[in-house]
Amino acid sequence: MSHEQQAGRSTAVVKSWLSEPMSHEVRMAVERIARADDVVRVAVMPDVHLAYGVCVGSVIATRRLVYPPAVGSDIGCGMLAIGIDAGADLLRRSRTAERLLEALPRAAPPMRHRNLESAPGLPMGLCADALSDASLARDAFREGRIELGTLGRGNHFVEFQADDEERLWLMIHSGSRHMGQAIHDRHVAGATRAAGGLCVLDSETAAGQAYLADVAWARAYADANRREMLRAIADVLETRFGVRVVADTLISVDHNHVQREVHDGEALWIHRKGAMSAREDEPGVIPGSMGTHSFHVTGRGCAESLHSCSHGAGRRLSRNDARQRIGPQRLIKQLDGVWFDRRLAARLCEEAPSAYKDVDAVFRAQRELTRITRRLRPVLVYKGV
Repeated sequence: MSHEQQAGRSTAVVKSWLSEPMSHEVRMAVERIARADDVVRVAVMPDVHLAYGVCVGSVIATRRLVYPPAVGSDIGCGMLAIGIDAGADLLRRSRTAERLLEALPRAAPPMRHRNLESAPGLPMGLCADALSDASLARDAFREGRIELGTLGRGNHFVEFQADDEERLWLMIHSGSRHMGQAIHDRHVAGATRAAGGLCVLDSETAAGQAYLADVAWARAYADANRREMLRAIADVLETRFGVRVVADTLISVDHNHVQREVHDGEALWIHRKGAMSAREDEPGVIPGSMGTHSFHVTGRGCAESLHSCSHGAGRRLSRNDARQRIGPQRLIKQLDGVWFDRRLAARLCEEAPSAYKDVDAVFRAQRELTRITRRLRPVLVYKGV
């Protein structure tokens, strides 16, 4: 159910779909962005939680100005899901699961390939020279190549899942790696400060156009990054286990971006930070956590939410709080029935299921935003540390 409020001195309308009350800190952050220059609408998703500058789980609409903090530094971070021509019983035996867990860090390295020679080249159409700045082009030529097809740390993951018919699926969550951060930092350095202290660029200036072009590049890079990991993992599945991915089941979406969209007849810049586009019948992927269900969805095209929905369950505890409150044994108990590398338990506590909101409550809060088409339970999880 949505809630509406007038945001301070601004004409921006804030609408929210909440699974639990907003904390004071989150409310203050939402009100700050709603009062910012040129912001006309704000939609708050049920997975909202505090982050630097602008909360994760926020959708911001402007007419002319663009706000890099409302996109974040992991530009194009998103989800890829694909079916596998095998049942979940493939991973029933511990030895099979162990073999797969051993192979995944090589197929999808957590941070980078060993060197440029072992790294894939940038895909066709993703030219480093297309970036707006020579330093970014140099980053793309080296870091962009050496990190393409790598997972990253934090909440990024590779997960094998079973649907309600016990069919096996693969889900990958990752983003634009070093390139997104470099693009964000480069443009924030040249941005001006709007009301409330947020960095802002004018979309009708050369600087604003350069940022938007680089965002598009980073989104394409992030998508290519996920697809390169898919290619490598698919090769492992076929060569070691004799099973294949099913190409026509692929879903690929991102949830950190800014793009021009028309809403109620008006062209607006729609910023989504930890929020997914959910136009009518648009496919999407919403993960839960390491030990809880994830979902394939389609959008309902809710105009009030700026055609958006949550991108996940959303954090309940900060990473620091989770590390202090959740020990390795508690994590292992919460992941009962899910294969993962238990040797890493002490380093994965911040990603424990109890560090996240109840994903079922999140879906109840956004039932007018999205519909569930498939529910999946985790079978095997790999996270980079």
